[in-house]
Amino acid sequence: MIDINKDIQYVKGIGPKKAYKLNKLGIFTLKDLIFYFPRQYEDRNNLKKIIQLENEDKATIKAVIVGVETTSPRKGMNITKVDVRDETGYAKLVFFNQEYVKNTFRSGDTILVFGKVKKNYKNIEMTSCEVEHLTNAPKNTCKVMPIYPLTYGVTNKEIISIIKSVLSNEELKIKEYMPQRIVEKYKLCSIEYAVKNIHNPSSKDALKIALYRIVFEEFLILQLGLFMFKNGITESDGIKFKENEKLKDVLGSLPFKLTNAQNRALNEIIDDMQNNKVMNRLVQGDVGSGKTVVALLALADCVLNGYQGALMAPTEILAEQHYISLTDTLKDFGMRVELLVGSLTKKKKEAVLERVKNHEVDILIGTHALIEDKVEFDKLGLVITDEQHRFGVRQRSKLSEKGNNPDILVMTATPIPRTLALILYGDLDISIIDELPPGRQPIETIAVDKSKRDRAYNSLVRKEVEQGRQVYIVCPLVEESEAIEAKAAVDLVEELKLEYFSDLRVGLLHGKMKASEKDAVMKSFKNKELDILVSTTVIEVGVNVPNATLMIIENAERFGLAQLHQLRGRVGRGSHKSYCILIYASKSEVCRQRMSIMEETNDGFKISEKDLEIRGPGEFFGTRQHGLPELKIANIFKHMKILKIAQQEARYIMGEDHNLNGFENKLLKKEILDKFEYAVREISLN
Repeated sequence: MIDINKDIQYVKGIGPKKAYKLNKLGIFTLKDLIFYFPRQYEDRNNLKKIIQLENEDKATIKAVIVGVETTSPRKGMNITKVDVRDETGYAKLVFFNQEYVKNTFRSGDTILVFGKVKKNYKNIEMTSCEVEHLTNAPKNTCKVMPIYPLTYGVTNKEIISIIKSVLSNEELKIKEYMPQRIVEKYKLCSIEYAVKNIHNPSSKDALKIALYRIVFEEFLILQLGLFMFKNGITESDGIKFKENEKLKDVLGSLPFKLTNAQNRALNEIIDDMQNNKVMNRLVQGDVGSGKTVVALLALADCVLNGYQGALMAPTEILAEQHYISLTDTLKDFGMRVELLVGSLTKKKKEAVLERVKNHEVDILIGTHALIEDKVEFDKLGLVITDEQHRFGVRQRSKLSEKGNNPDILVMTATPIPRTLALILYGDLDISIIDELPPGRQPIETIAVDKSKRDRAYNSLVRKEVEQGRQVYIVCPLVEESEAIEAKAAVDLVEELKLEYFSDLRVGLLHGKMKASEKDAVMKSFKNKELDILVSTTVIEVGVNVPNATLMIIENAERFGLAQLHQLRGRVGRGSHKSYCILIYASKSEVCRQRMSIMEETNDGFKISEKDLEIRGPGEFFGTRQHGLPELKIANIFKHMKILKIAQQEARYIMGEDHNLNGFENKLLKKEILDKFEYAVREISLN
């Protein structure tokens, strides 16, 4: 029997070079390969006559080769055209830089072709063709073909071939880990049947049966894992904070009244803190809804009870903003707030660490620097992470490990539909701040195509600057590379200075700058020493400049709706009317849809729901949450019915066998621990 955890490079036909490429796809073991599922399927069963082909169709035809010719329109390019016919008409198969094709097929051969149709009057061409000789068992046509996520140097054909070779080995056995009771109750196929038919469906029905099994399993494992994680935390004894009258004084010192939603969230947090179980709560609220004030009051309550608090933010700019806000509000109450970020000198960092250790600091605010091993608290009582989607489960755990079961509060300004929040953050109780403080004006959003770019700059920007206001211009999202985005931002600044704003003060902010440089630029912008700030998405989170009233986002179609909403939230923070101009280049229907949503609503929850519908959960969150298993096939919107059934079953299982130690659940528990990496491993479940 083959070891399913075998290193991929030792699998027959792979070796170190191919293994290196597969590693880039997250395939390190034989098990990773077997469970590397297709992202979609192409139905190549649809055999058509040439006369039936429509423009933009993807279709399969059976035809006879009439002739083959190759031309070279320019150096480095050759085009091979294969003329084919059937009893209804003629078509041309077009191949770019694939000269070998003319030696593969000859006039008179009968072939099967799958490709994309380009129809112009009577001329029919097929591109991106898969071609093979007519046989009784075609490999690449006349069947449902899996399409895999790929990386440079790995083709779809290669993946299909490698997986087919592995699955055809009779020594390979995929052991069933789902309890027999569940298999029977929900009429699930075996895991072996599911894997084989997901990669190489024997029929459409077989694929449907296989997909149902995997979708159900992914949801069940995700839910069980989150329940185990949550129970592991909430069932341990935590700190029981006492009610403290002085918290009312802190509340009374604020220059504004809390909204009903803020009060509701604060009461839920205080109730949790006064309970002897560990608090594990998510506060989610729209941009500008006032989550920071709620966090400040929770930290104040912690300090009034004689404990220390920690607040971790994803960027130095945001950490510093929290530091200034908390210091100003809490200094009159004798609470000592310190900042710990990577840009501090070694000497200053060591001094802060010493004071934290000796409890000469009540609240420590910082970036990832807070989870470094050197950071030691005397009596940590409350841990807060801001912008939860930027931190993984592992980082959250690492910070809380610095205390003796401290309470945990996480905040996010990325509104998530409640159903989805319950799934993704099943390890957390949820508070929602769904009300904006009075005085915040809705931001008027206008989407324009790139032909109106000049007008946006020459008219709108100048108008705001002449009135003494300031402007953000957000650089287009190039790709997930700070270096490339930094270059794009530098290029944009040069262009704007040269063509539009030679007489205005233009600043630049991007991720590759040193923290001290970023801070200097932001201070200049806040102090009105700059008229325009050109920035990458580093300003997405938390930056507060009330005098900035206009934001222009270049190539807006490249951003997710939730991210556009986050960026837009940087304006509209003062008493002046604010605007957001989205400049887009795409003419697609999806782009038009997305721009309309941004123009129609300022409600982050509605926007996130639409974003999730259009792009799906994978892209919506950008990157996987550290420690949480990936949903490879299950889709929260498409498979909502199955999700609800799986959630119900997960609750039943946890009610019957709280730690999954029963004989029939042991293999399922092992699968959960394997898939959840850090999230559940660190909690004793035995």
